[in-house]
Amino acid sequence: MFSYLVSDPSTQWKVSTRSGGTNCVEVATTLPGGGVAIRDTKDRRGPVLLCSAGTWRQFLTAVQSGAFDPPSGH
Repeated sequence: MFSYLVSDPSTQWKVSTRSGGTNCVEVATTLPGGGVAIRDTKDRRGPVLLCSAGTWRQFLTAVQSGAFDPPSGH
């Protein structure tokens, strides 16, 4: 399945506009069955992480709430 996602031209990968196009991750949210795929922009033929749409929404909510921000003073 992973190699299919990487090589399938219909998979629409998106990169954050804040990334500058490199050193970031790409996300494909238009997968059959509603899953989400995540890969490294520097290694587009490398590993792909898969998760459910619900898990992806939970992750985004945590990021937006600052759950992964370093403690203040660091």
